[in-house]
Amino acid sequence: MALELASFLDGKPTSRGGLHLLRPGQAPTVRALGTLSFALPPLPLPLPRWPQFYQPCIPPSTSSAARPKLASSSRIAHPPLRRIHCCPSLLESRPARPPDTMAPITGPLFPYRDINLRVSNDAYTFTSPSSPNAPALVLDRPTGDVSLTEPSLQSTKRATRVSSVAGVLGLIQLKLDKYVIILNKTKPVGRLKGQMVYKVLAAEILPMRERQIHDPDEDTFVRLLETFLKKAPLYFSYSLDLTNSFQRQSQADTTKPLWMRADDRFFYNRFLQSDLINFRNLGSRAQPGTQPAIDPFILPCMFGMFEMKQTSFKGTPLSLTLISRRSRYRGGTRFFTRGVDEEGHVANYNETEQVVILNETSTGMGGFAGSTDMQSGKLGGTDGKEMQIMSYVQTRGSVPTYWSEINSLRYTPKLQVRGTQAATAPAARHFDEQIRIYGDNYLINLVNSKGRERNVKESYEQMCQTLSRAGSAADATNEKFTVTPSSSSRNHFDRIHYVYFDFHTETKGMRMDKAYNLVTRMHQELETQSYFRGVDMPGGLDDKLEARSLQTSVMRTNCMDCLDRTNVVQSMFARAVLDRIFGELGLMPRGASFRDQDPDFEFLFRNLWADNADTVSGSYSGTGAMKTDVTRTGSRTKLGALQDGRIGVTRYFLNNFLDGPRQDSFDIFLGAYQPGKSGVGLGRIFVDRRPLLIQSIPYLLAFSTFIVFIGIFTKREADARVLPLRIFILFWTAVAAWCVHFIFGHGMLYVNWPKLNPRSFATEGYNEHYSKARKDALLGSFVARHERGLSTARFLSAEEGKKRIE
Repeated sequence: MALELASFLDGKPTSRGGLHLLRPGQAPTVRALGTLSFALPPLPLPLPRWPQFYQPCIPPSTSSAARPKLASSSRIAHPPLRRIHCCPSLLESRPARPPDTMAPITGPLFPYRDINLRVSNDAYTFTSPSSPNAPALVLDRPTGDVSLTEPSLQSTKRATRVSSVAGVLGLIQLKLDKYVIILNKTKPVGRLKGQMVYKVLAAEILPMRERQIHDPDEDTFVRLLETFLKKAPLYFSYSLDLTNSFQRQSQADTTKPLWMRADDRFFYNRFLQSDLINFRNLGSRAQPGTQPAIDPFILPCMFGMFEMKQTSFKGTPLSLTLISRRSRYRGGTRFFTRGVDEEGHVANYNETEQVVILNETSTGMGGFAGSTDMQSGKLGGTDGKEMQIMSYVQTRGSVPTYWSEINSLRYTPKLQVRGTQAATAPAARHFDEQIRIYGDNYLINLVNSKGRERNVKESYEQMCQTLSRAGSAADATNEKFTVTPSSSSRNHFDRIHYVYFDFHTETKGMRMDKAYNLVTRMHQELETQSYFRGVDMPGGLDDKLEARSLQTSVMRTNCMDCLDRTNVVQSMFARAVLDRIFGELGLMPRGASFRDQDPDFEFLFRNLWADNADTVSGSYSGTGAMKTDVTRTGSRTKLGALQDGRIGVTRYFLNNFLDGPRQDSFDIFLGAYQPGKSGVGLGRIFVDRRPLLIQSIPYLLAFSTFIVFIGIFTKREADARVLPLRIFILFWTAVAAWCVHFIFGHGMLYVNWPKLNPRSFATEGYNEHYSKARKDALLGSFVARHERGLSTARFLSAEEGKKRIE
């Protein structure tokens, strides 16, 4: 009996994808597999190159007597065969199994590149056309239960929609229903180390139930998700781990599926993938046990910035890439997410990696069909030269203490800093993780030494001293530049080194060139820190890099927002390291600066880091970064100062009036708020519970302002009396002035706060301003009379029930 195998010729599949069968009269070759023997034809390639393998369908409990036996040396009795899709790398790394056990169905190590979605009334079915024998992922409707089945079982069902999708972003349970989020549209943005990287352009949210009744809260949840997905800078790769730096990738276990290698901090859709991962690890009632065949459906995405430039330096071709990865922990917006949480996660934490690659020929934007490695999608060939990869990693994150800035419609919010003792344990958790991952941490603090920011500076210094040598408030410093050495006693936290640099004082008078003094003073630390250097040998079967040097520490930079000043300083550190890399590669003399060697490369470098500043700032503050004129041109300009003024005004309006819903969208996507598990109150979640009189004040302001403008600019008759019109205009001007006074005097009543996870400082401030409004001489009695209490909530519930009945 001939064994059916898919043949590969010269590493490529045949044009027919045909079968390689024993020809009549051809002598078979007998090879042993466990306790069974198979007749195999001559193969043009070794066994590990097969894209499919076969397993005998023999239960593990079958006795040896019941197993098939060899009839003769030339005729072999075979049990029924089951064909299972597998990638070559699995076969190469597969450990030997005892003959009485059977391996579970396993899928490729990398996510499927091509997925077809079949929508029917009872299920969403995902299959891979390139792997027709692989199990199909089925999401039951309306329960949302996950299962794996044979594709043929689902293909017979009537489909209401069939489409091709780029991947499954995940599943999420909202208030009334569960939804699956699919990636509809992506675009390639570059090929890094031979692997294509994609940016998500459009995603679709599909419900498990066809709702006949529309719940206002459910609709709001869906809108928040849609808004988040529309603006979120999400990136992924089918064959490259974007969540890990190249140094961590060189130390990773490449026998694990891609999602298992992902850094949990930067696996941004990890919460959405929880159902698939739980099914993979635990299975279900119908399919108990681990389910590794679901691995290729789990696609890890990164949130942040990926920009790659193909360029040259003094005639040497190379690629320069900048990757910023934002942590999924303590995610949110500028004024609603500050400091550290109880688990040790800080706000606006980003890891930025600058990558330089030499001798990489597979950097085009072509597809993977021409690849010599169909599974990984890697374009082969570096013309016999080893690919050299140099990367340098920096981090940024909020000051790891308990502090916040409280919006009250003032341009400069009120700053609130709690004592350091309460935050000692969370800060210790934070730095323990940072030391474990990066080694020594140089904490570059750029906040002001005077004014309102001074309290944050002193809080940070006290925290660092407490962790390293049980310091006190007397350890705080007022110097413009300070490096606090570690204590002589052996301590785990001796590996954190506090560095203070008063950025605004040092660069006063638009002297931004003086900011480079920080890099000069940190020269020895940068030399000791080094950078990662790895090589990818040509013709290697393993994608794992061979490390030649490692980065041993990290620069952790912060200002108040970890945006504008931070990006300027990070770009300067990156410049210094890139100067060293080019010098050690022999591309320019050691000690020289590429600024003077290649003006075109200098221009590209500046704009790359300015783009990074805008991207990181956009997700946190809602606008581009300030001081990008320094990054783009190298100096402070008057036009740049005007641009910063415009950005400041825009941030004011966004942070006060639009960031509440934006924070809610972060909380839903990241799982900080789970509608399906949260208790349901008496009323709707997103209803405005302020008294109608307080809600009407901004409308009264707009109306009175409109009337004043009409009165001023309307043409009057020549013989018309002026006094009545002046009195009229004066009256409405007074009304407008009173409205402005009331709104800014009770500003926290008009800030658009997050509804899902109210901040404690927001609740306290809101109650304080509301009590103040109740005592107002003009409106106090009316406000108290029109409070929206339990009766209002019951009325809303009754109205909602009436709508459902209708």
